[in-house]
Amino acid sequence: NPLNKDEIIEKSNLIEKNSNQFFKKKLLKIINIGRLTDQKDHLTLIKSLNLINKKINFRMLIIGYGINKKFLEKKIKYYNLKKFIKIINNKHNPFPYLKKSDLFILSSKYEGLPNVILEAQTLKKYVISSNCPTGPKEILKKGKNGSLFKVGDYRQLASIILDFNKNKKKYNKIANKAYKDLSRFDYKKNCRKYLSIIH
Repeated sequence: NPLNKDEIIEKSNLIEKNSNQFFKKKLLKIINIGRLTDQKDHLTLIKSLNLINKKINFRMLIIGYGINKKFLEKKIKYYNLKKFIKIINNKHNPFPYLKKSDLFILSSKYEGLPNVILEAQTLKKYVISSNCPTGPKEILKKGKNGSLFKVGDYRQLASIILDFNKNKKKYNKIANKAYKDLSRFDYKKNCRKYLSIIH
């Protein structure tokens, strides 16, 4: 998929109302962006955060809309995580929120090619993703440019989050490397390839 890094970075610098409110404290700031559907498997994400709730200080922001919103809000309440996890409606420009986060997590059961991982890497965020078909394994170079966990394995996800919180410098170096490797998704380069095939 073509990726316009300049546009993402430019949009991330725009002032987005309320983007500071949830992420204003000095703690681990986690974000997820995607439709609130079974495909995205937010339940695995919530269950993983329930395991680490008393071990680290964090805030989780989920940006999206969909049929599972009320179900997920009930689960958040059930696990007593309302103080720590917030769901907000889909944003036309989610990049200011992404820029303020420390960690991006994708928990999907399946994908096509998840552009949101590329967008997170563009803003030099470390990515943890389910090893779902298809896309994450390729983008993250089999775990070299981010962490992969088994689909639905909330315990493994929780373990990776804890390790990230403990070793942020190490993981941020990986995030910087992942940013440099984004050249293969550059939209100008890919447009030239499409044009050459057409010609």
